[in-house]
Amino acid sequence: MWFANAHIVDNVSGEVHRHRHFEIVDGVITRVQIDAPDKSSKVTDLDGQFVMPGIISCHTHLSVVFPFSETDENENPALTAYRSAQRAQEALHAGITTIRSVHEQNRADLLLRAAIKRGWSKGPRIFGAGRAISTPNGHGSGADCSYAEGFDGFYQAALGELEAGADHIKIFITGGLAHAGESPDTPEMTDDEIAGTVKAAHEHGTYVVAHSGESQAIMQALSQGVRSFEHIYSLDESTASALASRGAIVTPTLCVTRSESWMRANHFEEHSIQNALRASDRHLESVKRAIRANIPLVNGTDYPPGDLVDGLPAALHEMYLMHEAGLDVQQTLASISTTAAKLLNQSDNLGQVAPKFFGDFVTVEQNPYEDLDTLRNITSVYQGGLKVR
Repeated sequence: MWFANAHIVDNVSGEVHRHRHFEIVDGVITRVQIDAPDKSSKVTDLDGQFVMPGIISCHTHLSVVFPFSETDENENPALTAYRSAQRAQEALHAGITTIRSVHEQNRADLLLRAAIKRGWSKGPRIFGAGRAISTPNGHGSGADCSYAEGFDGFYQAALGELEAGADHIKIFITGGLAHAGESPDTPEMTDDEIAGTVKAAHEHGTYVVAHSGESQAIMQALSQGVRSFEHIYSLDESTASALASRGAIVTPTLCVTRSESWMRANHFEEHSIQNALRASDRHLESVKRAIRANIPLVNGTDYPPGDLVDGLPAALHEMYLMHEAGLDVQQTLASISTTAAKLLNQSDNLGQVAPKFFGDFVTVEQNPYEDLDTLRNITSVYQGGLKVR
């Protein structure tokens, strides 16, 4: 299938390649050219629209229940899967063609990934963590995590998720904002526990994702080999510099502390809302500090990414928050494409509309480098060359 008359947005160079035609065969882009395709070819005319890589969201939870207190750790896995599948379809429909899940009840991400590959369900490409690993009374308590203690406990728990098919491992190195009385400033893991997790991940050629609230715990995890950090609610200058110098990538999830209307619409408990509001200003300053330090940032929501926040899919709500915090337009677009693909170790497959890349793309009416607001109105979504909407 050929796609004709497109302006291709290149988030590597920050340029737009105008008046291009591209071919997709078996879900992969094979050619991009200036010359029109042969008249005998099957062609979809994109009519001068701007073509961007499909959105990549790097911190998602498809199975999460709101309010958190209604989570049933003994829930039938079929119910978890149905809930997750609905949210996956909503995300894909919104233009989110790839997600990184960082904890799902009953390993719903791994089950759904298999169903999508078999053609039994529709959804984004999924890079899953299975169950996150938490200390018994840590931030993940009550969410159907894998629970562990000590070097060997975390090492074995990580091996269990990897053997189940996880692409990466998620841990909680601090508390968070969800529960009454907890704080993102409270460390929750020892050096040995982090080291055991990293060892298991490295043995399987992958990496560890850390829920991380404050700088001391981030430095602790960084020293043990963690390179992917979520939230950074409280980040100081020296830690920001260390993250940048060691090539770490951060998912700031600004929408966690800047989406009060969405939280109330989803019946969050008041203590969760107030925890988020109290952390909001400090969180924003930490993200601005990360931007000044040139830490690569990727887009992630901590919510189902296709959920609407004030009428906008959460992943796009997050994108605009990151831009307002100080990312320039190219960095903002890279956060949902090329930088995200790098984090997923998929730089050769995802994040570009170019030969040998998956045919995942969205179309918009205007040049996003001139008008970023054009992404508020995505006109069509394709995955593997097939039209989603």
